[in-house]
Amino acid sequence: MADFFQNGIITTITKLKERPVEEIEAEIQKQMEIARRKLALILPALYSEFEREAVYTILEELKKATYIDKIVLSLDKADFEQFKKVKSIVSELPQESVVIWQDSPEIKKLYKELEEAGFPVDIRGKGRAVWLSIGYVLSDKDVYAMALHDCDIVNYTREIPARLFYPIVLSSLNYEFSKGFYARVHDKLYGRVTRLFFTPLIKALKLMDGKYNEFLEYLDSFRYPLSGEFAMLRSLARGLKISSTWGLEVSILSKVYGVTSVERICQVEIVENYEHKHQKIKRSVKEGLGKMANDIAKTLFLCLSESGLVLSEAFFRTLLTTYLKEAARAIERYNAVALLNGLPYDRHSEIEAVEIFVDAIKNAEAEFIDDPIDIPFLPAWTRVRAAIPDFVDRLKAAVEYENEKV
Repeated sequence: MADFFQNGIITTITKLKERPVEEIEAEIQKQMEIARRKLALILPALYSEFEREAVYTILEELKKATYIDKIVLSLDKADFEQFKKVKSIVSELPQESVVIWQDSPEIKKLYKELEEAGFPVDIRGKGRAVWLSIGYVLSDKDVYAMALHDCDIVNYTREIPARLFYPIVLSSLNYEFSKGFYARVHDKLYGRVTRLFFTPLIKALKLMDGKYNEFLEYLDSFRYPLSGEFAMLRSLARGLKISSTWGLEVSILSKVYGVTSVERICQVEIVENYEHKHQKIKRSVKEGLGKMANDIAKTLFLCLSESGLVLSEAFFRTLLTTYLKEAARAIERYNAVALLNGLPYDRHSEIEAVEIFVDAIKNAEAEFIDDPIDIPFLPAWTRVRAAIPDFVDRLKAAVEYENEKV
């Protein structure tokens, strides 16, 4: 059972008891019927997800989540036959559903148009897929809020989107953004990028700053800042710039902080334990956990720079030594957690991970100092609309054309 202790500067909504998901869904359904508005769920997926069992479990569960009006599955790395197969599977959902085929001729034309208009959208990946899906959802003026989660969750239940949506749609609450959190433990402790990289890095930055920094305190308030599950109001989604790299989650947290108050941001325990595919440790900043940490660090450095923090070479030298101290402290803490719970804990492997993360910080530092603004961020949809007023409408038409022809 989770605790109800509130620390940090955002509201933490923990799961204290089992409550029938039907009750939560009924409250959401009633609220949306009163408001006469819709809810949308975005599912970014590679075609390879459809070669595993998890995505089929997710879709079966979602068939019962009838309060969700629209489901948008963004499909990447798929040919036409694979798109047709996925479209056929998704069409069995009772909700209004579409598949955004990222490799379709129509979508490629739209990406090219954006590039020609000066928008950097040429880096494919989850970030771009999420960004385009948000744009498509925004084309429906009746959508009040949207949520997102990945398609590789092994132990998925429809309680996940219900708990994400609940805080932002209940009229008795006052939140615009909810972030999912959970434990990452199965046969051992997982979540190394959060445990051993991001959280120690934020704590190191707080120590170096020496005074109260609300933005760093905000980032340190999240129990799982790198989780890929969140929900937000339509009004918030329109103005977000997001990263097209592994820095997606950090960029979202940063931009949300910039456009609303911390009193309107919460984190929600969406499941007690979360199991999905794991990234491998590779001694490289070009792949695996090293690549992930490198992208996250670059995105974080840009966000910190935008807040007015001066990031000099001397700053980075101090940051490395302070981070190493905080990472070593984290290893000691998680070793204690693992031992008491009877879980294996490979200290050597954890130390190796920290060494890779140090390399990632060094590489991110070099790239940031070389060109601090050459870090890819996808534009806010308000910016796209200002430059190309009918783009969202043509995006909607392109997606629906591709779906109707199969």
